Amino acid sequence: MVSLRIALRYLISKKKYHAVNIISLVSMAGVAVAALALVCVLSVFNGFSDMTYSQLSQLNPDLKVIPDKGTVIEQCDSLTEALSMIPGVAAAMPVIQEQALALYDQKQVPVTLTGVTDGYAATTGIRAMIIDGSFSTDNEYSEPAAVLSASVAMSLEAFPNSISPLTIYVPRRIGHYNPAIPMAAFRTDSFAISGVYESYYSDENEASVTVALEYARQLLDMPDQASSIYITLAPDADSDAVMTAIKQMTQGKYRVLDRLNQTDTSLKMISIEKWVTFLMLAFILLIASFNVISTLSMLIIEKNSDTHILRAMGATTQMLRRIFMWQGWLITVIGGIAGTLTGCLLCLAQQKWGFIKLNGDASQLAITSYPVRLDIADVALVIMLVAVLGWVISVITSRMALRK
Repeated sequence: MVSLRIALRYLISKKKYHAVNIISLVSMAGVAVAALALVCVLSVFNGFSDMTYSQLSQLNPDLKVIPDKGTVIEQCDSLTEALSMIPGVAAAMPVIQEQALALYDQKQVPVTLTGVTDGYAATTGIRAMIIDGSFSTDNEYSEPAAVLSASVAMSLEAFPNSISPLTIYVPRRIGHYNPAIPMAAFRTDSFAISGVYESYYSDENEASVTVALEYARQLLDMPDQASSIYITLAPDADSDAVMTAIKQMTQGKYRVLDRLNQTDTSLKMISIEKWVTFLMLAFILLIASFNVISTLSMLIIEKNSDTHILRAMGATTQMLRRIFMWQGWLITVIGGIAGTLTGCLLCLAQQKWGFIKLNGDASQLAITSYPVRLDIADVALVIMLVAVLGWVISVITSRMALRK
């Protein structure tokens, strides 16, 4: 194409005015820096998404069945037995989670009371999270015992082998009580403290007290009810197929959540932040691309004599516009590709060596350097954005500058 060949010649040829060279380099540098920032920022968000996904809640099961309406599953034991018979299901267990008040040695804190069966520790990663004591819902004397999250243990200053018991208060669900006796509105039970657990995942460190399901049911007057049913899949089971079978069995009365859907809030927030940041940096790229207007304006002035010669040789106004349009687009794309390649190299280096560290005590951090994952789709998106912005601005500028 003649217009493109002339534009390439103008791009690499020595300019009459030194300022044109400087303005061209500034235009390329501005686009390059904006493209580099886009690639690096998107890669960092990808890294944090991967980190969050890899550290999904260790306390959540493979699948979780919850009521579609309300907060309680009625006739839970029979439903649990039926679910355990579905092909691909290794185990199913009812779990109770209700709000309660924990008291210990004149200190109190609101908690989530969690009632679990004996198979809970075997199907979750809570044993690996124990930092003091052990996971046990019965102490050495076969008395009720509780496992505390680290936040509860610190707030109450309650730890394993303590002399005083932990007292749990819950509102009375069934029956009447005398308003003159406020404490009659609550049911209470005492537990020994068997262990304390802590996790890197923030949601798991919220105030929680885990006890045996039978004690939680007695305390909450829920003899055959549960808040949810935890399902553990067989090693070779198809999660989607099992979810479909559960929905068919329950006729849509319950929701079935996989591990990702149980803890998708963090991933959604990272995704939202990623694309909001992308839009902000895209706007900066647009501003940087406006430098092309200055470059083309100066170049058109410099090549004024050339345009007269081209017109005398039969070149049309449309052809002249295409020459300078290609010129502006090449400046933008070259700068964008240079910035994108530099960003890719920086991200790959960070992936391999992690030279950019996170601030803070390394012993308290799950990771010590910024997580990064270079995604080809993001790179292609940045290059496409640069190409489109450069084309639009070059078209507008060439039309305005060569207007009769």
